[in-house]
Amino acid sequence: MRVIIVGAVAAGMSAAAKLKRMQPNYEVVVYEKTDVVSFGACGLPYFVGGFFDDPNSMIARSAEKFRETEIDLNTFHEIVNVDVTNKKVTVKNIKTNVEFEDSYDKLMIASGASSIIPPIKNVQLENVSTLKSMEDGIKVKELFNREENKNIVIIGAGFIGLEAVEAAKKLGKNVTVFQSGNRILEQVFDKEITDVLEEEIRKHDVNLRLEELVSELIGQTKVEKVITNKGKVDADVVIIATGVRPNTSFLKDSGIEMLPNGAIIVDEFGKTSIEDIYAAGDCATIQNIVTGKDAYVPLATGANKLGRIVGENLAGANNSFQGSLGSSCLKVMNMEAGSTGITEIQAQKLGLDVKIKFISDFNQTNYYPGRNKIYVKLVYDAKTKVILGGQVAGYKDAVQRTNVIATAIFAKLTTSQLGMLDLCYAPPFARTWDVLNVAGNVCK
Repeated sequence: MRVIIVGAVAAGMSAAAKLKRMQPNYEVVVYEKTDVVSFGACGLPYFVGGFFDDPNSMIARSAEKFRETEIDLNTFHEIVNVDVTNKKVTVKNIKTNVEFEDSYDKLMIASGASSIIPPIKNVQLENVSTLKSMEDGIKVKELFNREENKNIVIIGAGFIGLEAVEAAKKLGKNVTVFQSGNRILEQVFDKEITDVLEEEIRKHDVNLRLEELVSELIGQTKVEKVITNKGKVDADVVIIATGVRPNTSFLKDSGIEMLPNGAIIVDEFGKTSIEDIYAAGDCATIQNIVTGKDAYVPLATGANKLGRIVGENLAGANNSFQGSLGSSCLKVMNMEAGSTGITEIQAQKLGLDVKIKFISDFNQTNYYPGRNKIYVKLVYDAKTKVILGGQVAGYKDAVQRTNVIATAIFAKLTTSQLGMLDLCYAPPFARTWDVLNVAGNVCK
């Protein structure tokens, strides 16, 4: 059995490693267009900000270690076409520019995603970068470390953009953030939570500019100013963080079913619409546990888990993936925030009959040092009171409380059950009625 895997980052190498352990006699061939494998891009903003300095810390496992397990890993090789009828792929050696064909019995696509570059004039100027690849990280870190680069402009207020804010502020930079929408993180959090986070950002002297669209960059060779629909600001470095798009253009003639954005639609087994072809990771959909619908959620957690399932199924198993809650989190200056399940806005778009409750409370007792405000929002079924979504923001333990909500959603707990859930209590960690108990109990 010959299995070809396209892409050697999270999903692809999770599948390859699992497959080779289960079927050591299978031929497992991996093609990766860069020389970086098993790479965790989530660490890039912290690498750039100097929280750690060795870029290899973001590599979970080296190419050599994979090759030791007899995985035929080929770096600097890009798949440019898939012939689903004859079960062949066209491969381009990036170093030599020579193309050749390879045959497969089964194929897995884990080609990931690339940064979206908005239609901004002069975006090719020097000192302008995305923050997606190892190469990006090394470039941006070097730019941030130059004393003369004082003014950092970040286009996009999603996860990467806001994590880059913290990196720049840690290095003492002046930071301006442009967001075309009327609030930050609007795909993941509802307004009650983003209001809290926006206040925290501005409290740290960050120039957060909402509903402002960047149209042009000005400079001779390197960027000097950013022009928007409302004015202009000085810029020594510009980071573009406006989202990602699946790397699936090489499949345009394959007949594989995709979402409008190019994400490959897969079922709970990781199978595509074409026999013997699987997909996982940032190039594919993942099923939402709450809605049962295919969603595009480019997160490392889902990529690794579905990748592992695909590896098992490529080896002959028939295992289904339980689905995703889209659980995600980030640190925003001194605050942290997490979201799981569906938001109120998502529930409204789906026409679901839900109720919501937003509360603010304290993370722990008042007599132990470290007490701070914490904010919780629950989204729950109006009739059954089953929890469908939750968001938490605070200065301490907000993300771990989000994990509790994720467990509650997965277990189909009601708000009243959350209200009486036996959570740990000690003065440094909580109050006798934890904020999650309180949130559950006030839901009517």
